[in-house]
Amino acid sequence: MLSKEIKNYISTNRRDFTNQPFSEEMALDNPIKQYEKWFDEALKSNILDPYAACLSTVDNLGRPSSRILYIRDITPKGFVFYTNYNSSKGSDLNLNKYASLNVFWGELERQIRIQGIISKVDDSVSDKYFNSRPRASQIGAWASNQSQKIKDRSELESKIKFYEQQFENKNVSRPPHWGGYCLSPISLEFWQGRSSRLHDRIVYTKDDNQWTKIRLSP
Repeated sequence: MLSKEIKNYISTNRRDFTNQPFSEEMALDNPIKQYEKWFDEALKSNILDPYAACLSTVDNLGRPSSRILYIRDITPKGFVFYTNYNSSKGSDLNLNKYASLNVFWGELERQIRIQGIISKVDDSVSDKYFNSRPRASQIGAWASNQSQKIKDRSELESKIKFYEQQFENKNVSRPPHWGGYCLSPISLEFWQGRSSRLHDRIVYTKDDNQWTKIRLSP
């Protein structure tokens, strides 16, 4: 049970948002460009891990699951991240290609909700990114059966030592079970916190390869 102090803090602590506006006129016509604009402002604000996002997927029983990961590229097609294809999220995406990303930059009082369709990136793209990773991370991609049960940490550490020996004096190749996904957006919502919870919400939707934007009530 939560302590009385914690319960009281959760239920009563409040802060108002500043009154920074975001209007339809301010929103660029292309949502990817708008994302890039806000991302640039997040970088200049020294936000911790501005490329972090929450990916939500659904399993075969319709149960949602969310986790934080890093968006590693933004292309005209969409948002790219990398993972173990055999992980829980990989299993979910193998069954259901629809997923969502949520980006929250609290310091700027901004949130971006992205819904879209997932596809794997080309092997050459995954290879290029994998080759740019630190060697220890490359070894870890081989050693970790992500999302699978292990006895204890020593089991993982033993596998790391094994693959360090396997790749001694060699370049670490990309495991076939590891690579990139691209979420191609069909809807993006840009949320700007406003005073008295009267937030600005501009939503882009795609129809016949054209983006339209509308305002939602807060």
